[in-house]
Amino acid sequence: MSEARKLTRRDALVGAAAVAAATAVGSGRPSGAVAAPPAPPAGAWRHGGALAQRGLDVAATAGRNKEARFGLMFKRLDAFAPPDDALVALARRMTDPGGPPAPGSDPLADSGIPAGFTALGQFIDHDMTFDQTPLTEQQVDPRGLTNFDSPLFDLGSVYGRGPQGSPELYDPRHPGQLLLARPNGVDDLPRRPDGSPFVGDIRNDENVILSQLHVAFIKVHNKLVDGGARFADAQRLTRWHFQWIIVHDFLEHVVGEATVNRFLVTRNGRIQVRREHYKPANPHRPMMPVEYAAAAYRFGHSMVRAAYRVNATTVAALFANPPREDDLHGFRPLPAALAIDWAEFFAIDPDHTPRNHARRIDTRLSLPLHELPPTVIPPDVQPLISDLAERNLRRGKRVGLAAGQDVARAMGVAPLSNAELGLTGPEWGGKAPLWFYILAEAELQEQGGRLGDVGGRIVAETILGILDADKGSYFHQRGWAPTLPAAGDRFGIGDLLRFAGWRRLTT
Repeated sequence: MSEARKLTRRDALVGAAAVAAATAVGSGRPSGAVAAPPAPPAGAWRHGGALAQRGLDVAATAGRNKEARFGLMFKRLDAFAPPDDALVALARRMTDPGGPPAPGSDPLADSGIPAGFTALGQFIDHDMTFDQTPLTEQQVDPRGLTNFDSPLFDLGSVYGRGPQGSPELYDPRHPGQLLLARPNGVDDLPRRPDGSPFVGDIRNDENVILSQLHVAFIKVHNKLVDGGARFADAQRLTRWHFQWIIVHDFLEHVVGEATVNRFLVTRNGRIQVRREHYKPANPHRPMMPVEYAAAAYRFGHSMVRAAYRVNATTVAALFANPPREDDLHGFRPLPAALAIDWAEFFAIDPDHTPRNHARRIDTRLSLPLHELPPTVIPPDVQPLISDLAERNLRRGKRVGLAAGQDVARAMGVAPLSNAELGLTGPEWGGKAPLWFYILAEAELQEQGGRLGDVGGRIVAETILGILDADKGSYFHQRGWAPTLPAAGDRFGIGDLLRFAGWRRLTT
C-alpha cells in the first residue's frame, strides 16, 4: 500500500500551507500563447498568503480607529494580550496526538460538509484578499495603510486586469477567451517552463484541487463566449453566478441558512444587507475586518484533510515533504492521474455520495500542522514559527484582536466561559483568544458541523457586506437569479461545475 493510502482522517493539512516547492517540469503553455512575462519575484509564489496580509496589523501600528486595507470591526474593545508562554502552551494543547483511531471511534469525525467546500472557501478567500494594488503604490505604502484596492468578489484571480492589463491570461487565437492548457491530456492552467502558472493570483495553484477549481471558472467563461456572449457579458455572468454560490451554497454550508437570512433584506426587488457590526467608514472603499481575516475565517484550518479520493482510482496526499509526483502539490502541469472527479467533493451526482468530507470545525489541528517545513512558512510572523496554531495565536495578539468573550458581548451574544472552553489557568484572566474561541464555539454549539454565533455572524456579515458595497454585484441587479441550468430548485457549485463540463471519471 502506498504512503498516500495509509493516511488516516486524523491527519490534515491546511490548504494555505500546502504550497510545495516548484519543480522544473516543462512548459504547460499551449502553442500560440503570448510570450511569457517575467516570473514572479523570488519567493512570491511561496508566500502569497503573507503578501495578501499586507496591512493586517493596522490597528497595532496606526491605531484602533484606523481603516485602510484592513480595520477593526470592534474598535472600542481593548486588545487581548495574554502571555506568550500561555499562547505557546495552548498551541501544544491543540495538537492532535496522532495515531490511527479505532474503527468507528474517530474523535475527528466528518463535519458533514462535502470536502469541496474547503477548497471553495480557499478560492473565495483568495478572490477577496487578492491585492491588485499597483506595485508603485505598494512601494509607497508597504504597511498597507492606504486602501488602494478594496476587497471584491469579482474573480480578479481569474481575470487579472483584463485582456489589456493581463494579456498573458488570454488566448490570442480566440478573442475574449481565457487561456487553458492540456499538457497531459487534461485541462490545466497555462504555465511557464518552471511550472508556475499564468494566473491572476498565484495562490490558486497551491494544490491540484484548487487549481482545477480555478480551471472550472475559466471554462464557464469560455463556454459563455463560445455561446455568443461578448467578453464583458460573459465576465459579468460568471461573476454573478460565483457570487450567488458564495451566498446560497458556501455560506449556507458553513454558517447556516438562518445566519445568512439574518443579514439579507430585499427591498423593491433589490438585495440589501442589514448592518450590525461591519460598518466601514468609507462604504465605497470597504476594508477587510481584522477579526475576520485573523480569526473567524481561519476556521478552515481545522477542516482540511491530508489525503483525498481524487477520482475512482486515485487517493492522493494533499502535501508531502519533500513533494512527490503522486501528491497534490501545485506549480507543475497537472498529472492525468490527478484529474478531479468533482462528484467525490460535492453532491453533484444524484447517484453518487461524495466520499470526501471536511473535518469538523474544532480546536484540534492535525499533527503535521504543528511541524510545518520551512518551505511553506510565510515570513509574516517573526521569529519564524513552524507550528500553525502558535502562528495564528501569536498573530492574533500582534494585530490587536480583542478576546472572544469581549467580542461576543459586543455582539449581544451570551459568551462562553473559560471553564467551558477549558482555559482555567489564571494567566488567561477569564478570557480567550478570538480564533480559539471561535473554533471552540463551533465545537460546543454546532458539534463542529458549522460555525457558531460569533464566528458565523462575523463571516456572514463581512462577506455579505462586501457584496453589498460592490455596486457591480448581483445584489444591485433588481430580481436577478442564475441563468445557467440547475439540476434542482437552487443553483449551486455543482451546477456550475456541470456547466463547465464535469463528467464522472470512472477509469
